[in-house]
Amino acid sequence: MLHIGHGSMVNASRIISIVPYGNPYGSAPIKRMIQGARETSFLIDATYGRRIRSVIITDSNHVIISTIESTTLNERLKQVRQ
Repeated sequence: MLHIGHGSMVNASRIISIVPYGNPYGSAPIKRMIQGARETSFLIDATYGRRIRSVIITDSNHVIISTIESTTLNERLKQVRQ
């Protein structure tokens, strides 16, 4: 399991990608992906009202938004997968 902040965990084996979010990375395609996931109920908001810093995409098409930087999540994922 990968800790993604505020006590939330994600199954590390289901993660396809971790994408940075915010300046300068706050691109329109990522925002559209988040909005599409919100509309289809595939968005999991693990920010608890705080600023989005990374977007996690799973093999089940769920989009998870987190307040932890993508570089930090990537390092944690490397440790979990060892």
